[in-house]
Amino acid sequence: MTDGKDRVRDAATVIVLRDRATRPRILMGQRGARAAFMPNKVVFPGGAVDPADHAVPLARAVPAPCADRLAEGAATDLVHALAAAAIRELFEETGQVLGRPGDWPGTLPQDWQDFAATGHVPDAGGLQFVFRAITPPGRPRRFDARFFLVDAAALAGDPDDFSAASDELSHLRWVPLDEVRKVDMPFITEVVLAEVAARAHDPAPPASVPFFRNDDEESLFLRLRGQAAGTP
Repeated sequence: MTDGKDRVRDAATVIVLRDRATRPRILMGQRGARAAFMPNKVVFPGGAVDPADHAVPLARAVPAPCADRLAEGAATDLVHALAAAAIRELFEETGQVLGRPGDWPGTLPQDWQDFAATGHVPDAGGLQFVFRAITPPGRPRRFDARFFLVDAAALAGDPDDFSAASDELSHLRWVPLDEVRKVDMPFITEVVLAEVAARAHDPAPPASVPFFRNDDEESLFLRLRGQAAGTP
C-alpha cells in the first residue's frame, strides 16, 4: 500500500438481491456528477472501512466458509470490520437496515448513531462473500473492495422504503437482472453482476470467490477458496 493517489483502502460493497425464485432484482443507485470516484455511474451501495467498524458489535458474524476466504492475506480484525462497513454503508446510502433488534453496549461510535437509533444491532449472518477486486493504479481513488451478496429477506424493514437514505446515491431502485446491462455502470460492476446472475437461484456459498487483482506490475484473475483449501 502506498501514499497519495495510489493508496489502497479496504472497502465493502453490498449486493442486495430480491425475488430469487421469480424475476431477480438488484438494489442499485447512481453516484453524483461531482463524485471523485466513478461519477454518474450506477453502482451497488458500498464504501471504505472506517476505524470504528473494527469494534462495533455484531449480532452474528460472517459465516464460514465466507469468513475464511475474507481472511486470506488480511489482518485478524479485518473480517469483522469489512462486514460492519458493508452494513453501515448499506444503511447510509439506502436507509436499509441489516440487523437484529437489540441494545448496543458501551459508547456509540459517531458513524453508527443513526443506525443504533433504529433499535437494531448489525447482523452479518446473511452476508455471502462473492467477489474481490482492487482498483487499478492511476485512478483518483483506489480500493480493495470485497463484494457481499445478501437476500432482501434479511432486511429489517420495507425494501422499497428509502426515506432514511443519505444523498450519496440517487435514483435508488431495484433493477431486474435481465435488464441491468442497460444502465451505465463501471466495468467491474458488470463483471460482478455476471457472477451474481450465475448464482441468483442458488443460495449456497460459492465453491470459490473470484479475485480481480490489479497491482503496479500486473493484473491477475485469481480464485479464493478459503484456508482449508489453500491459497488461490
